[in-house]
Amino acid sequence: MIVVIGTLRMPPEDAARIKPHLEAMIAATRKEEGALYYALAFDPIEPGLVRVSEVFRDAQAFEAHGASAHMKAWRAATNGYVRNLRFYDATDRTG
Repeated sequence: MIVVIGTLRMPPEDAARIKPHLEAMIAATRKEEGALYYALAFDPIEPGLVRVSEVFRDAQAFEAHGASAHMKAWRAATNGYVRNLRFYDATDRTG
């Protein structure tokens, strides 16, 4: 599994403009076969901060996600914002 945890920071006044892009990207990603968990949300205390948590089945699913049209559109909409993302190769031990 590939796990992504992090943040995206934007000027607070951009949040309303970005929200429809965020919703479209999340909806499309959740339909991807290899996306096991996908959540991005505006932080309720820090305006302009988006919290990111993602889980993909494997590296191939993660790479396909990155190459998708909805991710290209998301990157274009959020170009210039500060991303702080960590990527982990994880093993499922839930039993």
